[in-house]
Amino acid sequence: MRNVRPPSRARGSAPESEPEEPTPLTAVGISAWSLDPKRRRRYLQVAFGFAALTIAIIVLYLLRDFLGAFVLGAAIAFLIQPGVVRLMGFGLPRAAAIGVMFLVIIAALAGLVLLVVPLGVSEVAQLQRQAPGLAAAAQDRINSLQGSPVEIFGFKIDIKAATDSINSHTREFLLGQFGNAVSIGLTALTTLLQILLTFIVAFLLALDAASIKRVLRRFVPPDYRTDFDQIWRRIRKMLYAYMRGQLIIAGMIGILSGIACWVLGLADPVALGLIAGITALIPYIGPFIGAVPAILVGLAAAPIKALLVAIAYFVISNVILNFVYPKVMGDAVKLPPVLIIVAFIAGFSWAGILGMFVAVPLAATLRILFDHIYPRLYEKPA
Repeated sequence: MRNVRPPSRARGSAPESEPEEPTPLTAVGISAWSLDPKRRRRYLQVAFGFAALTIAIIVLYLLRDFLGAFVLGAAIAFLIQPGVVRLMGFGLPRAAAIGVMFLVIIAALAGLVLLVVPLGVSEVAQLQRQAPGLAAAAQDRINSLQGSPVEIFGFKIDIKAATDSINSHTREFLLGQFGNAVSIGLTALTTLLQILLTFIVAFLLALDAASIKRVLRRFVPPDYRTDFDQIWRRIRKMLYAYMRGQLIIAGMIGILSGIACWVLGLADPVALGLIAGITALIPYIGPFIGAVPAILVGLAAAPIKALLVAIAYFVISNVILNFVYPKVMGDAVKLPPVLIIVAFIAGFSWAGILGMFVAVPLAATLRILFDHIYPRLYEKPA
């Protein structure tokens, strides 16, 4: 047989190479990326942080019946921090400074109760005495205008008879609702425990304010702790601005309501103004709650005064809540007024009045996180 020589390659051409087979992926190659100590540690830290956040949310859900005490205690601890720091500057220990601030708060609350409760008791008693006469006068006025008792769809309107029936059944109703000594005792005990829990939470949070930040900071990976410090400062500044805005709105409503009561000649306009200002701390619905005592006082004097008081409170509340409040809160937390209203609606739908308390701070916190993270992810301003 004749040997067949393979075809010669062209001179200068590159030697042909055998087709390379794909390199098999070994276990070492697969795990090289995942076993990078620095990267693995970072992801473990992030996972640990999310796990701690999940556990905290679960704990808060389990304590939802007492969540109001925790939120109010945290707010008290946050508000008294400047006073505590100032008292510590005079040489007082931190625990003693917190105790002094608590005594100031308790004294203020006691003074408010001593001012408001006698007013409420006297005005309600006076209103109860005058209710039959007011109803009879209103019924006579309606009859004189119509010439006979008013009938609507065959039903006769008799205000005096309805008022007499209500007065005769008021005592039985109250006794049926609150006359049980055991129910009263349990309600008082529950309220007392809520107040006590609020002050305990406030004391502990105020006492360990610095360590709380250190504990939270330890859950953040080291590479992101500078970002945590920046976000923490901005959130703290926002919360102080939010509290200051709430106090400004409450002060405006209280002062204007007190002036309106004084102009209309109501008794104790200072107490009524204080009630209006304190209830105005409840977002949006607070001013309308504060109008109830003033309307009762006006009704005890004359029905026309009650109507004028209701109109005055309605105008004051609507002007401040619809025009002043969104502007003040928007400047404080750097949110558009429409988002303030949306946050309140969402908070009320989620958790009632407590949700309205925390809705705006939560929305502002999300805005701070977005403004901090977005430029670092997309390398352009938010």
